Amino acid sequence: MSVALGAPENSNNRQRPRPFSFFSSLSLQAIGRRIEARWAGARLTLTFVGEVLIASGRFLRGRFLRGRSAMRRSDLLWQLEQAGPRSVGIVCLVSGLVGVILAYMGAIQLQRFGAQAYIADLVTIGSVREVAALMTGVILAGRLGAAYAAQLGSMQANEEIDALRALGIDPVSHLVLPRVLALLIAAPVLVAFAALISMLCGWGVAVAIFGIAPLEYAYKSLQALTLTHVLVGLGKGTFYCLLVALAGCRQGLHSGRSAQQVGQAVTASVVQAIVWIVVAASASTIALQRLDW
Repeated sequence: MSVALGAPENSNNRQRPRPFSFFSSLSLQAIGRRIEARWAGARLTLTFVGEVLIASGRFLRGRFLRGRSAMRRSDLLWQLEQAGPRSVGIVCLVSGLVGVILAYMGAIQLQRFGAQAYIADLVTIGSVREVAALMTGVILAGRLGAAYAAQLGSMQANEEIDALRALGIDPVSHLVLPRVLALLIAAPVLVAFAALISMLCGWGVAVAIFGIAPLEYAYKSLQALTLTHVLVGLGKGTFYCLLVALAGCRQGLHSGRSAQQVGQAVTASVVQAIVWIVVAASASTIALQRLDW
């Protein structure tokens, strides 16, 4: 039986698109959207940092040139209380436990070579330069960074920030700047307390468990402790706390309007702050070691 000319082609004989090419194009689109979203977030972060710098300049100009400040003193004092006295307990507790771990593990390794007397150098330098600053930044990321994001995110959801803009009030100057300045002021004190508690806990482990003489440990700690180590530790801790404040305020100020989006902003603030701290710690440690500081 012959087939009529011009008959429609059987649909089963048509060439179908390969599933691999379909899924490849779909994944490429998802990757493109993800990159675009990341780039938009990075631009928003840079814009926010610029706004904070401008607000800081306005604060200094109004404070020292005109004798008045654009920021309320009560807000700064309240945030300073939250960042300082109410945070020192948890910071010292965690830093002390980390000092115990550092001393115990370091002594175990040094004991193999008969050099457990150098545990004082290890604990002192490690605590002052790295551990105290890093632990302070990570703890404050979970305690204050999340709180900043939740507070500002709730205000964003309730349209309070829009009301401030409608009244001609800069939200960065009145909401962000007190939190950033409070953490910058409290950071050196918190880092100093954390380093001191970490060294004292390391001293307790070395004396009670490994039998090192208390005065010998104290003498070696004072020998190892130099002004350079102290300044490096305080500088790192202050910078980490600045990153915590910027991450928390950035996520909260630019969060969505719903409760779910506020929760996502809180989670993002903690993750972003910790990532920034780890990257800054790695880069600063390598750079300072290269400079022999």
